Amino acid sequence: MEKNQVNQSMALQGDGHFVQLAPHIRSNDTVTKIMRDVIIALIPAIAGSVYFFGMSAVWIYLISIVCCVASEYIFQKLTKKPIQVGDLSAVVTGILLAMNMPAGVPWYVVAIGAVFAIVLVKECFGGIGGNFVNPALAARAMCMASWPGLMTAYTNPDGIAAATPLSIIKQGGDLSALPSLSRMFIGDIGGVIGETSALLLLIGALYLIIRKVIDWKTPVIYVIVTAIFCLILGIPTDLLPYEVLGGGLFLGAFFMATDYSSTPANKKGKIIFAIGCGLLTAVIRTKGSMAEGVSYSILLMNVASPLIDRLTKTEAYGEAK
Repeated sequence: MEKNQVNQSMALQGDGHFVQLAPHIRSNDTVTKIMRDVIIALIPAIAGSVYFFGMSAVWIYLISIVCCVASEYIFQKLTKKPIQVGDLSAVVTGILLAMNMPAGVPWYVVAIGAVFAIVLVKECFGGIGGNFVNPALAARAMCMASWPGLMTAYTNPDGIAAATPLSIIKQGGDLSALPSLSRMFIGDIGGVIGETSALLLLIGALYLIIRKVIDWKTPVIYVIVTAIFCLILGIPTDLLPYEVLGGGLFLGAFFMATDYSSTPANKKGKIIFAIGCGLLTAVIRTKGSMAEGVSYSILLMNVASPLIDRLTKTEAYGEAK
């Protein structure tokens, strides 16, 4: 199903019906069905993070989801808007925000991030379908700016504090300290709780692609462009697999760069968006001060999405050659 079809329905009450100017597009998809599919797709990575990081991951998920749902309910109640927590979008935001948190982060950082994501990024811009950036990523960026030490205090699954593989490469540390690629792929490494297992994220992504919730082109182009430009900008070939498997590249590419409301609506725009995300990620990782760049790359391209849409829009009934 084309993304611009769903984009219209996401601004509605969650019952799958909407009214707009002709031509009309019919679809059986609703916000709730789409969000349910996203939650199902995230279950493998959630289970993996709990397996690797234990009860600390469980508490992060619970705090994030509860605070996101409660924030949405209270805001909509106070502003006399229809209560829409049943569409599960706040649950998805809570899960994605939790996945972007390190295992040892204090509870209040997660709670404040959840309120920020829902109230300031989502509801203040009109609710679901109105946010111009991804709420979970915006909240993560806010938390990184507010508590950089806490947000970068990564631990291995054994609970021992350790630099992430990307940090080791960025700082020019002892490369013998890098984990094996098999551990990178499975997820037995340090990092934020939801990004470490490429295998489990790919399983969820495959489910979304089969269900036609997301278009495979955006995430695949994003990953490929990141890899190409990392090589061009100086990453050695033998370290390239670490750049692809490490950090939040798979989590961001498949679950955040495919966000309906904050990404371009048409196919050409999606390709431009993916290329921009990949280029920015590679530039930040190789030339910036941070080892990771996925969150900021997607947020920057979110802001550029309206311009991309304007430059790539076609006529309502097709495009003349």
